[in-house]
Amino acid sequence: VRELRESLRRSGGELIVLHDQARDAIPALAQRLEVDAVFCNGDYEPDATARDAAVEAALLTRGRRLHRAKDQALFEKDEVLTRAGRPFTVFTPYRNAWLKLMEPFYVEAYAVAKHARALAPPPFPVEVPSLEALGFARTNLASFPVGTGMKGAARLLADFARRIDGYAVARDFPAVRGVSYLGVHNRFGTVSIRKLARLALGREGEGARVWLSELAWRDFYFQVLWHHPRAARESFHAEFARITWPNDERLFAAWQQGATGYPLVDAGMRQLAQTGYMHNRLRMVTASFLCKDLLVDWRWGERHFAAHLNDFDLAANNGGWQWSASTGCDAQPYFRIFNPVAQSLKFDPAGRFIRRYVPELANVPGRFVHQPWTLAPLEQHAAGCVIGRDYPAPIVDHARQREKALALYGRARND
Repeated sequence: VRELRESLRRSGGELIVLHDQARDAIPALAQRLEVDAVFCNGDYEPDATARDAAVEAALLTRGRRLHRAKDQALFEKDEVLTRAGRPFTVFTPYRNAWLKLMEPFYVEAYAVAKHARALAPPPFPVEVPSLEALGFARTNLASFPVGTGMKGAARLLADFARRIDGYAVARDFPAVRGVSYLGVHNRFGTVSIRKLARLALGREGEGARVWLSELAWRDFYFQVLWHHPRAARESFHAEFARITWPNDERLFAAWQQGATGYPLVDAGMRQLAQTGYMHNRLRMVTASFLCKDLLVDWRWGERHFAAHLNDFDLAANNGGWQWSASTGCDAQPYFRIFNPVAQSLKFDPAGRFIRRYVPELANVPGRFVHQPWTLAPLEQHAAGCVIGRDYPAPIVDHARQREKALALYGRARND
């Protein structure tokens, strides 16, 4: 925010920071500044659209208008529809239609420079309140790679531009620097989504193609939430709203704490707790494990991620959880259940990521780091990791829980 303020000041303007209810503060500020209209960027979350509608109504009572612009999405609302004029509920045809619409016009930077001379400082002194004054406590956000703000985003983007050709493969391995780490900047608007798409469109190769597809997923989830706001609180597919989740609070607590006895799951959950970030592959693994191994309602996990992710975005978080739980648009089929050990062996084969976040397993040899309970008792002592003492035994048996999950989903579909 301070960086944005300095940028505006260099152009002759200023940033006014208010801490209040938007429906009260925006109309009051508009009156104080004696403006005829208020301009904002659109949002797609149910609470955000309700907030904007309340602001618009309050402005209208005072003879002022609210104008919304598209900024955080490449295509929004009704811009990408089926041939029948309906919103897509399956990603692949949505992406294909999205790509057909994509042309340089949609990824060009907005021509704001020519309007900068119209900026003006407010007729009263302003200052940016501290985080503490806003009710926040200092967190671990400083641990985020490279830094925050527009400058931090620019450094990350420059770094990713050098690595994008390998993105299609490297993005699945949490122990390597394969992803962009730009999610938090997308969330807070410190990088332009058009600039990210421009990077991909200007490159050849699988890495750029897959990166562009990930940007399409982001737009897809925005439009799902816009057209189906009920998905924010309930299963998109009605038959799975009938699932009776056991919701064992003891198992849920172990998952939250990274103490399930499954190393890759625990490493992912501890990464989230320690850094406010979790690698995307691990978001899928940990979400699948909660819903289909521990049989806990996906909404419990969604709320936990919302409380801890620095890059939390309702549309993406909800879409990802419903994908993993097989309850949402174009979700993973309910009978496809990630095996946490197989995922560990495939995506962290040397156990580098596991050992980083689960130091109890630092000296566990070779492939045993993926399932340390199979290590002989004497070898456990030699590695300084006795199962049940230094690191928990698996809290559930994956094979048995898989059968329970299939039965749970099957009953919901047949009811």
